[in-house]
Amino acid sequence: MEFLVIAIVALIAFGVFRYFRQRNFLKVLTQDQFREGYRKAQLIDVREPQEFDKGHILGARNIPVTQMKQRLVEIRKDKPVYLYCQSGSRSARAAQLLRKKGYQDISQLKGGFKKWTGKIKTK
Repeated sequence: MEFLVIAIVALIAFGVFRYFRQRNFLKVLTQDQFREGYRKAQLIDVREPQEFDKGHILGARNIPVTQMKQRLVEIRKDKPVYLYCQSGSRSARAAQLLRKKGYQDISQLKGGFKKWTGKIKTK
């Protein structure tokens, strides 16, 4: 029982640590802030291709988080990177991967695509 309590506390502490560490390098932008800057940035939808085809932000490229490591050559380090997924968890994972690979200017859409009310494109 004591071990279980220690394990739970450690897990919570690790989650809190990751959250605050991520806040240091990942900018979470409101829809208005995102809209202001995404045309000057690399706009990347990290959802799977079938999700992307059903609808995506106009001008976005589809690089699923599951393929991100293999497709890093498609993402420039010298330009801002704007990420989004359906709700925010996959884009946060993608941001961590990019950060580890040396990317500096990384932003994420708060609430993800499901909260987006701007222009979209479907296939």
